Amino acid sequence: MIESKENTAALNLHLEGSSRFVRACLRQPVDRTPVWFLRQAGRYMPEYMAVRKHHTLLDICRTPEIAAEVTITAAERLDVDAAIIFADLLLPFTPMGLDFEFVAGEGPMVHTPVRSLEHVKALRTDRVEELRYVAQAIEKVAAHFAAPRADGDRLGIIGFCGAPFTLASYMIEGGSSRNYIETKKMMYAGDAAWPLLMEKLISVLVAYAQQQVEAGADVIQIFDSWVGALSVTDYREYCLNPTTELVQRIKALGVPVIYFGVDTASLLPAMRETTADVLGLDWRTPLDEGWNAVGDGCGVQGNLDPITLFAPENVLEARVREVLALAAGRPGHIFNLGHGIVPGTPVDNVIQVVEWVKQFGVARTPRARHEAARK
Repeated sequence: MIESKENTAALNLHLEGSSRFVRACLRQPVDRTPVWFLRQAGRYMPEYMAVRKHHTLLDICRTPEIAAEVTITAAERLDVDAAIIFADLLLPFTPMGLDFEFVAGEGPMVHTPVRSLEHVKALRTDRVEELRYVAQAIEKVAAHFAAPRADGDRLGIIGFCGAPFTLASYMIEGGSSRNYIETKKMMYAGDAAWPLLMEKLISVLVAYAQQQVEAGADVIQIFDSWVGALSVTDYREYCLNPTTELVQRIKALGVPVIYFGVDTASLLPAMRETTADVLGLDWRTPLDEGWNAVGDGCGVQGNLDPITLFAPENVLEARVREVLALAAGRPGHIFNLGHGIVPGTPVDNVIQVVEWVKQFGVARTPRARHEAARK
């Protein structure tokens, strides 16, 4: 896909006075590798669990003061380079007219799954303003982190949304799925249902992302958590075009886009065609191989196995060093996990990883990278 001149100009403007994290997203030189974590505010952290004693997950998401507090606490406790707003992928379902809840031990459950063209037609796209609470939380987080930190760098603010396929799969399956049978049946049907669902989701997601950018988000991450369930052919035929449209319309808002999926090694070259600035890599693929698959014109994020955070210190340090060595100091690497932090993860180990990335992730000059590659 060819990058539009408008998108390129908007992103170049975003570089002015930008943080280390934003510069890395745009593959610009940085003094060291920036680091943050998927689900860095979550059930492994005592401060978050204290809040959960009094509030449900959706209560936290829909209360700007609490969502901002949870976001800020995690970023400051870990001393990372970016804060991702505390929210949930499925929040846009409610204004679209699709009720859902979180069931203990089961995860999200959509009460009336979308299974027909008539149901797709009934989905609303004119109530995005009801999601304004996420933007209000971002405003509070952005205000809190407005001043530079001790090292002179400003913490990056990440907004996010789900990708069309992943949100559609939740809508159609009614929750999590192993085989995505109903989703693929709608994809393959060849009628108007799947294209119309993609169109409606894009309309809502672009408006939702715009709210977040206007509130102060520096970067938008698009989560395509379940896209690894697709073959390359199905991804290209049913998902690449709508995802590309979403990516490019968000980039036109003037912010970089990170596109993340799980178990996507076979899809990486196709995902690169979306023109996302950064692709998230899970832990199943060595970072250098994943980066080679997407090419030099794209940044990468990752890709420590989140379960490595349970390992002894010597093993954990070795794995952190390995990820950084495979990145070789190339501009465009953001250190992260290959998926989210899981409950029970030792907080001290997460903090230690941040310290190691800051210690070992010093950027190399092109000559130093070349010499390291020859060894």
